[in-house]
Amino acid sequence: MAVVAVIGAQWGDEGKGKIVDELSMHTQYVVRYQGGSNAGHRVVHDKGEFSFRLVPSGILYPNTTCIIGNGVVVDPKGLIAEMDELKRLGIDISHLYISERAHVVMPYHFLLDRLEEQARGADKIDSTQRGIGPAYVDKHARIGVRMADLLDVDTFRAKLSNILQQKNRMITQIYGQPPLSLEEIHGEYFGYGLQLRPHITDTQSMLHEAVFERKMVLLEGAQGALLDIDFGTYPYVTSSSTMAANAAGGAGLSPRSIDRVVGVYKAYITRVGSGPMPTELFDASGRELRDRGHEFGTNTGRERRCGWFDAVAGRFVAQLNGLDAAVITKLDVLDTFPTINICTAYQLHGKIIHNLPASISDLAACEPVYEEVEGWQSDTTGICTYDDLPLAAKKYLKRLEELLETPIAMISVSPQRGKTIQVKDVLAMQEHDDRYPRNAMR
Repeated sequence: MAVVAVIGAQWGDEGKGKIVDELSMHTQYVVRYQGGSNAGHRVVHDKGEFSFRLVPSGILYPNTTCIIGNGVVVDPKGLIAEMDELKRLGIDISHLYISERAHVVMPYHFLLDRLEEQARGADKIDSTQRGIGPAYVDKHARIGVRMADLLDVDTFRAKLSNILQQKNRMITQIYGQPPLSLEEIHGEYFGYGLQLRPHITDTQSMLHEAVFERKMVLLEGAQGALLDIDFGTYPYVTSSSTMAANAAGGAGLSPRSIDRVVGVYKAYITRVGSGPMPTELFDASGRELRDRGHEFGTNTGRERRCGWFDAVAGRFVAQLNGLDAAVITKLDVLDTFPTINICTAYQLHGKIIHNLPASISDLAACEPVYEEVEGWQSDTTGICTYDDLPLAAKKYLKRLEELLETPIAMISVSPQRGKTIQVKDVLAMQEHDDRYPRNAMR
């Protein structure tokens, strides 16, 4: 058995929820290791369609233990609402646990997120205003509230009192808003702690025991690698590390415990919010990708920007994360296109480059260099095996493999559970594919 990290390999919305849900069938533990309620994972199940925000996607399997790790920032009010909705739909949540070390998204985080975004004006970063960024700021400034704090009424009150003195000065003196009430917040959030008490525990000990016993553990990322705080398109990024390097720490495991890393890519690419996107389409093809792919945010409903597959960014992510395998989702969305483009390089100031620039202005100036391939113009949604795919579809996937320097292990041809072609068993893979020496940066 093994520990497998599943990461989003683009700008998020790659279909990680479906993939984690399907892999969870053979997994004893699923752990969400970063992000907050701004990440939506959509799973289509025989009991209906589920949109998870904080709860790991493996929750639909009663024998899979689901953990919200220490690297996540938790909105307890939203989490309780999500848990209540799952219970209403007949889903057992007794096997859901929350790390006592996970930080709490507090009311002042929501407020400051909104006020700070408004103050940016034209330079806004299109925050979801779920309080995620301010919560991570407080975590690293060492003034955060953790889930364990919600379980001790006096400790929580003393800590909150000190924090609110600072936050209220900012809220009143900088933003001219009324101060927040210590009594109201203390009472409300201590109440959330009482409701969540049965689920809050020492999750890292649970996971260390699971690894010792050779149980199968799946580490579930949120957002995508191109939104990583260090290597994403800064400052149009999320507030945590979305890379595999953070998966172990955000779950409470040793970095040596991760056996393999799987990256989930969409067969094209999408992005929500601001920031450069070299292959973005503004024509009929872009609209067709959006409409056929139902490209609207799972939690926010925001329209996603659509473009052709960006193999420059994709290879960058594969190298940084040392991917053992790639998963390609939404291949069926391309079924109607007579020709399909793949971005294989950028042109920047008259030069051809094959790397992702760190400078946001340079990335915005990049023009995609496309390779045109033949489309297949036939329905792939009913196909169950790789051999049955149209020849042009197999050629497209083979080209993506070559450009990513990563073997493709799974191909999704529908949002429905089970509509996934398995090429390799990602839970049983032991080694890198020798054809793709991805550890050597170009």
